[in-house]
Amino acid sequence: MITTRYIGQLEKDLPLFYTDFLVIGSGIAGLFTALKASAYGQVVVLTKKTLKESNTGLAQGGIAAAVHEEDSPFLHLEDTLEAGAGLCDPEAVDVMVREGPDRVRELIEAGTSFDMKDGNISYTREGAHGRARVLHAADATGEAIRVALVESCAGKNNIIMKEHNFLIDLLGNNERRDCYGALVYDAVSGQKTVYIARATVIATGGAGQLYYNTTNPDIATADGMAACFRAGCELADLEFIQFHPTVLYTRDAQRPLISESVRGEGGQLFNTNGERFMHKYHSSLELAPRDVVSRAILSETTAAGSDFVYLDMIRIPGAKTRFPNIYRSCLQYGIDFEKEMVPVSPGQHYTMGGIKTNTWGETGISGLYACGEAACTGVHGANRLASNSLLEGIVFGQRIVDNAHEILYRRQVKKEEIYQDYDYNWVHKPQEQGITPAEARQELQRVMWDKVGIIREENGLKQASQKIEQLSNNLIQDQKPLAYWEMVNMLTVARIVVQAALWRKESRGGHFRSDYPQRDDIRWIKHMSFVNC
Repeated sequence: MITTRYIGQLEKDLPLFYTDFLVIGSGIAGLFTALKASAYGQVVVLTKKTLKESNTGLAQGGIAAAVHEEDSPFLHLEDTLEAGAGLCDPEAVDVMVREGPDRVRELIEAGTSFDMKDGNISYTREGAHGRARVLHAADATGEAIRVALVESCAGKNNIIMKEHNFLIDLLGNNERRDCYGALVYDAVSGQKTVYIARATVIATGGAGQLYYNTTNPDIATADGMAACFRAGCELADLEFIQFHPTVLYTRDAQRPLISESVRGEGGQLFNTNGERFMHKYHSSLELAPRDVVSRAILSETTAAGSDFVYLDMIRIPGAKTRFPNIYRSCLQYGIDFEKEMVPVSPGQHYTMGGIKTNTWGETGISGLYACGEAACTGVHGANRLASNSLLEGIVFGQRIVDNAHEILYRRQVKKEEIYQDYDYNWVHKPQEQGITPAEARQELQRVMWDKVGIIREENGLKQASQKIEQLSNNLIQDQKPLAYWEMVNMLTVARIVVQAALWRKESRGGHFRSDYPQRDDIRWIKHMSFVNC
């Protein structure tokens, strides 16, 4: 239980719009939900920057589903549960693997073109999968899906997509645990706007910008998680952060991902002494779970006093054709992977926890739903199985819309009722003097990477907690309101990540404690949830 609240008031006479479905976020989860919801009513999709900017568009590897005749949902379920290290919700996983194949077929119907071989869909195998079940579009699967969904949504007269609209807060009645819609900031006009909806769907993505090294775009600042936390939703499993082992080593904060599929196609890891090393850490070698490979790379770099290891793609037949975008990314840094090995190191990649929901996307607050990386459905447990994230977004987005008859039955509130019920539940009162949001962001990212990263321990976590409190207590609001709101959201969720990591005194999946290096199934087969009060 974490309590941080500053009560303000909603400004009068703001522009107000009504809709049936308000979808906040334009990645695969938000767009698929909007597309399916359009069969039942008016849909408004709000995105923080542009429709091109999301983790979906950066997803390289593919989408996992038991579509192939030699595969089955049960086998997919087994692999997912194994990767989740004992903390997956079996019911949620069963829903995902059973309903996933039909949702993937709907993506194809919506215009997504997956790679083909001999007239059939081509599948690849990724880490911790027992079968080749990952559908892909070269190494830009997420972008292929995003483009198809944007075009499909644009073809619907009752879907309105608005760019540069930032979620400030959710509207509703806290005592009745009811959500009416959202207060939004239009970054182009500089004006706040109220959207009233029968259903508000949070699909805002993860929290990658909490970390100094990440594959996530700069929009991934945990906005939906923080807004839902302020509204009274539970945030769960946030100690479980996934670090992708093979990120191109550069000096940039956001680094290019080198897809899991590269190792699935035969890519091998070498340390700076030219030695393969994964045999020392896991029997599956390069296809071990991501947390294992990340820690193995960290161990090798520490022992060698280096910042990276090498990924050898030279021996992969047709690698340039199979991975054209990765090839172009490497060339931008002067690396030709057909002739030389690629320097890689781990980077933050995915947030396993988030807004706690049931298998229908419900948050426990009437009228408020969540799906995609922002949600914690229980399918990932302590460690997400590769390429399950895109699948999760469409499966649970569909299940939100499956309740359309209940959603449309909800009465839309009147304008005067909003001002009677709503308190502006912001979590921070800005200081008159102190640290700017830009400065605070850099300091937060550094301490999270150093103290709450791949390997954690109690003293470091306590130091991170102290730094977060210091930043919160000294944060000022400068001339950039968006940067300030983002920073407050990041501090809100960072505080929970650190506290959860402190409380979980064991190592499991994406959470590794050097002072508690063993998995403890006697005391720690449980979830930690946080509620604002």
